[in-house]
Amino acid sequence: MGRLDNKVAVITGATSGIGLRTAEIFVQEGARVVIAGRRVPEGATLAARLGANCSFRQTDVTDEEQMRALIDHAVEKFGRIDCLFNNAGGPAQTGGIEGLDVDRFDAAMATLVRSVMLGMKHAAPHMKRQGSGSIINNGSIAGHQAGFSSSVVYGAAKAAVIHLTRCVAMELGESGVRVNSISPGAIATGIFGKALGLPVEVAEQTPAAMREVFRTAQPIPRAGLPDDIAQAALFFASDDSSFVNGTDLVVDGGMTGGRNWSQQQQGYAAMRQAFAARSG
Repeated sequence: MGRLDNKVAVITGATSGIGLRTAEIFVQEGARVVIAGRRVPEGATLAARLGANCSFRQTDVTDEEQMRALIDHAVEKFGRIDCLFNNAGGPAQTGGIEGLDVDRFDAAMATLVRSVMLGMKHAAPHMKRQGSGSIINNGSIAGHQAGFSSSVVYGAAKAAVIHLTRCVAMELGESGVRVNSISPGAIATGIFGKALGLPVEVAEQTPAAMREVFRTAQPIPRAGLPDDIAQAALFFASDDSSFVNGTDLVVDGGMTGGRNWSQQQQGYAAMRQAFAARSG
C-alpha cells in the first residue's frame, strides 16, 4: 500500500525540479495526480511517463480562470481533490530597492503570491465539502531571513506566502482542511540560472553545477535536492501529518540554524592568533 492511496493531488509548476519530483513520488505512493505548468511538451511527456494516474493541464497560475479550471479538472477527472501543492514559482528582479521596476515587481508578486491565493481559493470549497484536505505552499528560507535570495522581491513574496499560509490554516482548519508550507534552503534546481538571466533550456541544465556550489553552504555537506522537498510534501499530503496545521517546515540542512561549526572555529583560531601577536 502507498501512503497516498485513493488520494487526488494537484501540483503546480510540475514540469521540472521540485514539482516534477513530487509528481513522481505521489504517483509511486498511489495518488492520482493532475500536474500543471506552462510548457506543454514537458508536461505532456511527464504525464505520459507517469501513466493513467497522471493528467497534465497547461496553466498560467497567475490567471484566476485558469486556476479555477485546473482545480475543476482534477475534481471532474478523479472525483475529488485531497491535496494541492502550490509549487509554481520563478525568479524575481535582482538588485536593490532603488532599481526595482514596478511592472516586474507586480509580475513577481503575481507568480509567487497571487498564484498561491488562487489555488487555495478554488480548492477550499471542494475540500470543505469533503471535510478533509491538505494544502501545501512552497515558501523559502528567504521568507524567514533577509540575505538568502539575490532578490529582495523574492524574499518579501515568500514571507507573504508563509504568513498567508498561517492565516488560511486558521480558517480552513475548522473545516478539517490543513494548510502548511515548506521552506526550502539551497536546493539545486534551475531557478538560480533563470534568476541570472539564462534561457530556460540552459537554466534547466545547471543543477549539477549548483550541487557543487551548495555543497558547503550548510552543515549537512551536500546541496539540497528536489527529492528533499518532495519527501516533505509527501508527509504533508499523507495522513501522517493529520494533526499538523499552520506550520512552516524548513528543509535547509541547517543553513538558517546559525554559523557552521567549522567557520566558528576558524574565527576563534584567527582571534587567538591576533591575541598572540598583540601579546608578543
